Amino acid sequence: MSLKLRRVLLGTGAAIVLVIGVMVWKPGAGFWQADAATDYQQLQKFSRVMEIVRRAYVEKVGDEKLIDGALSGMLSSLDPHSTYLDKEMYKQMTVDTKGEFGGLGIEIAAAEGGIRIVSPIEDTPADKAGVKAGDLIIKIDNELARDMSLSEGVKKMRGKPGTSIMLTIFRKGENTPLEIKIVRAVIKVKSVKSDMLAPGYAYLRITQFQERTGSLLKKQIKALKKQAGGTLSGAVLDLRNNPGGLLNQAVEVSDMFLNKGNIVSTKSRAGKNLSFDARQGDALNQLPLIVLINHGSASASEIVAGALQDHHRAVLVGTKSFGKGSVQSVVPLNDGTAIKVTTALYYTPSGRSIQATGIDPDIEVEQQRIKPEDAPKAKRPLVSERDLKGHLANGNKKKTHAKKNKTSGPSEAMQKRLKLDTQLQRALDLLEGLHALKG
Repeated sequence: MSLKLRRVLLGTGAAIVLVIGVMVWKPGAGFWQADAATDYQQLQKFSRVMEIVRRAYVEKVGDEKLIDGALSGMLSSLDPHSTYLDKEMYKQMTVDTKGEFGGLGIEIAAAEGGIRIVSPIEDTPADKAGVKAGDLIIKIDNELARDMSLSEGVKKMRGKPGTSIMLTIFRKGENTPLEIKIVRAVIKVKSVKSDMLAPGYAYLRITQFQERTGSLLKKQIKALKKQAGGTLSGAVLDLRNNPGGLLNQAVEVSDMFLNKGNIVSTKSRAGKNLSFDARQGDALNQLPLIVLINHGSASASEIVAGALQDHHRAVLVGTKSFGKGSVQSVVPLNDGTAIKVTTALYYTPSGRSIQATGIDPDIEVEQQRIKPEDAPKAKRPLVSERDLKGHLANGNKKKTHAKKNKTSGPSEAMQKRLKLDTQLQRALDLLEGLHALKG
């Protein structure tokens, strides 16, 4: 069924969708008649309930509000990621993928008892306020989140920049709920960040997969190579707390480090199954690569991590990822609204689905909380044989060593981060070890 036809059918309302769904299947004639009769009864029930509400509800309610509510309930009852998008939400979604929007800076999903935070987006108000992946929002400004649909929760959390909101959060390991005050802001998400971890070792960070993530990452790799004097020894790709984003950008990033083979495939009940393969060319020329993941790594992040793990192109370090292995399609309707519905599951190159299971790292490293005052201090210089007065020479001829490029080292901000980020410390240790083994 073409997308154009699907839009027309969905735009005509729930009743048409139900009937068409039966017609496309084409089972035996007897079964079709029985099933069609059942659907007709259900549509009659829907129509009767709507008429009762329209006539008897304590306040007058317009048809548009009733239909919107019915569509919202229908989709949200399917899974945590299917939802109805009203005009405002649909317009906002098109802005989100471009990397600039207003709000708190969190990726959320429906959950029992409230709204689950999939991941806070780096350098946003929510991230700076201390919100963490896996937190459960139970109240939004004293209103119970369990009584809200996902779209209603989004509306309440978004608002005028500079205004504040109070989230009451349940966090695993805490005895009592936490109250976190967050000031809304216009959020500009920088999709790709980079630095040097140590001379020759690149740090690549993807916060979210947006429209230009792949091209931006290529530019950053070229810039770091130039900064390192033309040659890199390895890289860390940090996908922690990356809630995902655009599928095509996840494929492009994966392809950047693979020379051949499958990247990801999707399987759906209706429509065409898709498969994406890598093309020749590795941006790092097969140099050692470490990928950092954690519980906030979801969706597109897991596609990249899964592809690189299955092809043994990278070593995954950190903790188990979120486990969102489903694909959502956004279908615009003819009145400026849209639906986001789960249409497929994706599979890594080895054929595994990570839906609700996540990706296990090759090396599990829990993040340790280190306060700045507890960070390692500079060590006192050690005394060796060469420091002793009158030590014997070794007879080796003096060798000249190429001077290290002073610009190839980490920035001051990265030096501070390395002292506090234990997962990044282990990644760098492993990267240097892999490079040493390769000579």
